Amino acid sequence: MTKVASTRGVALAVALVMAGSLALWAGMPGSARAQADSPAQADPAARGPSTGLPLPRFVSLKSTEGRARRGPNRSHRVDWIYTRRDLPLRVTAEFEHWRRVEDFEGEGGWMHYSLLSGVRTALVVADMAPMRSRPRPDAPEVAILEQGVVGRIDSCQPAWCEIRTEDRNGWVERSALWGIDPQEVLE
Repeated sequence: MTKVASTRGVALAVALVMAGSLALWAGMPGSARAQADSPAQADPAARGPSTGLPLPRFVSLKSTEGRARRGPNRSHRVDWIYTRRDLPLRVTAEFEHWRRVEDFEGEGGWMHYSLLSGVRTALVVADMAPMRSRPRPDAPEVAILEQGVVGRIDSCQPAWCEIRTEDRNGWVERSALWGIDPQEVLE
């Protein structure tokens, strides 16, 4: 059995909290946190005005660095820099070529669409989550995943997701992952 560790020394998100900007950001109109209870998120039929894709939806970070800004253009201040390629992010709004995203902690901002990918990934949020050879609790373990490991989703059933990490492939209980909606099934 192999233990798969999260990347050491690389934070999931590096805060650029300058002069209380986090406190200001939390209450700003248009911020992910201020919009958390918006009607678009409550309506399962909500569609993005730029893409026509469902809102909210999951995407992943395409590059090894992505800046999340306070507003939908490059003149807005950067609040977060994401430094983890394939990190899953939830798109909660769209404006032209910009997407408002949030991470597993509910933090985020506006990112240019070119930094995001439709490749589905999941973040392990449970510590020492077993990866199994089949989607059953009694199946043999192929690895133990530390909290913070990111894997690509191959498929998801109601209770299990098949994911690929850098060197392992197997099934992880859905409750140990962030990056897929509770009722979502991927084949």
